[in-house]
Formats: sequence, structure tokens, C-alpha cells
Amino acid sequence: MLNILTIEEAHRGLINKEFSSRELTKACFSAIKKQEKKLNAFITLTEDEAFAQAEAIDRKIKDKEEINALAGIPLAVKDNILVESVKATAGSKILSTYVAAYDATVISRLKRMGAVILGKANLDEFAMGSSGETSFFGPTKNPRDSEKVPGGSSSGPAAAVASDEAIYALGSDTGGSVRLPASFCGVVGFKPTYGRVSRHGLMAMASSLDQIGSLTKTVQDAAYVFEAIAGQDKFDSTTAPKKANVVSSLKKSIKGLKIGVAKDFFIKGMDENVEKIVKAAMKKLAELGAELIDVSLPLIKYSLAVYYILMPAEVSSNLARYDGVRYGARCEAGNLLEMYLKTRREGFGEEARRRIMLGTYVLSAGYYDAYYKKAQQVRRLIKEDFDKAFQQVDCLISPTSPSVAFNLGEKFDDPLTMYLADIFTVSANIAGLPAISIPGGETSGLPVGLQLMGKHFDEATLLNAAYQLESIL
Repeated sequence: MLNILTIEEAHRGLINKEFSSRELTKACFSAIKKQEKKLNAFITLTEDEAFAQAEAIDRKIKDKEEINALAGIPLAVKDNILVESVKATAGSKILSTYVAAYDATVISRLKRMGAVILGKANLDEFAMGSSGETSFFGPTKNPRDSEKVPGGSSSGPAAAVASDEAIYALGSDTGGSVRLPASFCGVVGFKPTYGRVSRHGLMAMASSLDQIGSLTKTVQDAAYVFEAIAGQDKFDSTTAPKKANVVSSLKKSIKGLKIGVAKDFFIKGMDENVEKIVKAAMKKLAELGAELIDVSLPLIKYSLAVYYILMPAEVSSNLARYDGVRYGARCEAGNLLEMYLKTRREGFGEEARRRIMLGTYVLSAGYYDAYYKKAQQVRRLIKEDFDKAFQQVDCLISPTSPSVAFNLGEKFDDPLTMYLADIFTVSANIAGLPAISIPGGETSGLPVGLQLMGKHFDEATLLNAAYQLESIL
């Protein structure tokens, strides 16, 4: 049962020689083999490489070398993040045979720290989805109820952590793709500020929105992972030259911390029990000495509309490279145009094709100003709304999702209803803010996520507030 440990607990056990990294890794693979038929959380397993990585750490411990918090700790990696010499499919048929030629920057950093990579986790195709159902390799199931969705697009990483198949996982968050599955599966999902973590080696979906984040069992574990992967990178010009020191500030009192409450997040139609759980958490924050302050975010209601114009536009551009010539599988045909059309028609799933078409439409000459340009202007105004709010408060609190996990297939054929699952999460990506989802309670036996959003590059305050709230929930 070593696989049920947190990063903190596993690290302590390793340095005290209570067990080895190989034993810890073996426990995770045992859980994977026992549960994978039901969950479908992984696409590719890297068992031989993982045991080799674990044994290297065990030798260091035996030789009395100092190890860091993540050394020898097994993780799952979302399959749109490159791991050298391992398949990287992005959950798509068009990349089903692609093998990564290099490590993503986050993987290079974790490998240097001695991480143990269990394999590549399932996801919605090219990270496009809110339910974990659009993968070419089949849907992931929610560990809490296999008839429910785990949330998307980081469905596999969330399910792997929630089912103790992995101690922690890396995911990507474009509009809530780390936080939504964290909410549905009952784990912690953390998205840093845009530019805090390198996107080099992350398959681009929407480059101005994408950010690599973590799925963990505790807020403290999220802080450990964040410190390990954050930092400037010469391969990603959007990364900021800022150090990430957050673990040491986790246990500070939040007395006097100003927490913003926006009525704009409590919308008509959301689950009443979700609203009750979030409001109960607010009272807990007040008990810890935080000050709850009403704030206004009048333009937040346009976030979903802005997101579903900007994101498909960037998808259309980024996925143009998958044409059977430069990247991905090729379908043979009589001429070049037929080859392009057949490759993309057969290589991409329905949701990917839908978003490519939407993006191509809003970028076309006759509609660019009416849709894409207007959405960019509203994006700036939404960010200004947040800037004004953060002049009054240190963090904002909201539900992560308006509902708990829904049934598999329930919204699959109704994309507009499916998109509403992201209604509380997309605004953080639009504004580039750090945000975290933590388990807040349960209703009908299913987890409810609480979301906290912070100021740009102020992950320390955000994680501290989340840690303190987690400790009393």
C-alpha cells in the first residue's frame, strides 16, 4: 500500500530507509495492473525505465547521498508532454505511432531531480475536451464511480493520482484541464501563472492559454512539484525570470488575508449542494482569520465566449502542422490535396475537427474583426477586471465546476452543454492567473472542488491559502 502515500510521506520513508524507491514503484505498477482495465488512465507504460530510475535513487540513498523531495517518487505524465524515446500520442490517431525525440523542459528538470516516470497518461485528444471521452484510445473512467467522467482534458493524470496508481502527475491546463478533473476526481489540481513554467515540449493546443500544471494528493505536494518545474527556460521566450519559493511559506497564518467573493461566480443553474459546500468553505476561511470581501467581475460572464473563439483560432493554427507530411500518420491517396484531406479527416477525431473548423472560420478574412479581434479586446477587459479586484484582495474563491462529475456519454453529443463545464475555470487562463482546485467536500458521494485564484506570480500566497483551507476541511 505504499502507493497511497503523498510525496511528503514517501520522501520521508525513503530517507529513513523504511522502503526503497523500487518498492514504491512496484506498488504503483501493481495498482496500475489491478485497475487499468476499469480506469484506462494510461496509454503507455514505461516499466523498465521506471525501475532503472528507481534503482538509481536507491543507490544514492545507500551511498548516503542527499536526495531532494521528488527523488525516487513515481509520477504519471500527460501524453501531450514529451518524454524522450517514449510514445507521445496526445490521445490522437494521427500521432499514435509518434515517438518523442527529446524531453520537455519540465521532464528534463524532473529527471535531474531523480523522478520515476511510470508512463504516459490518457487525455482528451490534443487536450480538447472537458470529460476525458475524446481520446482515440478510449475514455478514462472516474475512480470514484466508473460510470462517471473524470473530467478533462487531464483525465488520465487525475484518475491515476485519485486511484493511487501514481503519487503525482503532470498535466496541462488550457481552460481548466488540470483543475476540472481534479475537482471531479477529488484531488488537488494546480495551474501556475502563465509564463511560470516552460511550455517547451508541450504539444501546443492554444499557445497563449496553455500552461503545464500538477495533479497531487495535497497542496504541499503541489508546492514541491511547482518548485521543481518552474523557472525561466531559454527554449520558451514567454517564461519569466522569477524564482519559485513556496514550500517554506505554506504554514504561515492567513489571518488578515483578504479573500474576494464575486457573486458573478454563483450563477443560476449551478448545483445547490456545490454552492453550499463552497459557502461553507468561505466560513472556514473566516474562522482562520481571513477577511471575506465582496468584489465585482462584471465581464467574467463573457469568459466562456471569449475562450471558445480564441482557443479554436489557436488550435486551427497549431494543428495545421499535422498534415501527413511534416508530422503524424499519413493516409495514401491519388494526389497531394487528397492525401491532406484524407489524413486529417481520418487522423483527427470529431472534437478536434470541430475546433479546427471553428478556428479557421473566426480567423477568415470576412470574420476576423467581428470575432477574433473583438474577443482579444474583451480578453484585455476581463484581465483589467481581475486587476481591479486584486487591488482590493489577495485571492479569489469560487467553485471549480458548477456540478459534480456527470455520467459518461451524458453530454458527449451536446458540445455546447459540455463546454459549460469550464465556465468557472477559463477566466484564469484568459487572464494568465495562477489557480488551484482543492477537494472541498462531497455530494451524492462525488467530490466537489473549490477554486482559489491569485495574483500574477503570487503562487506563494495562493498555495498558502489553499494549504490552510485544506488543513481544516
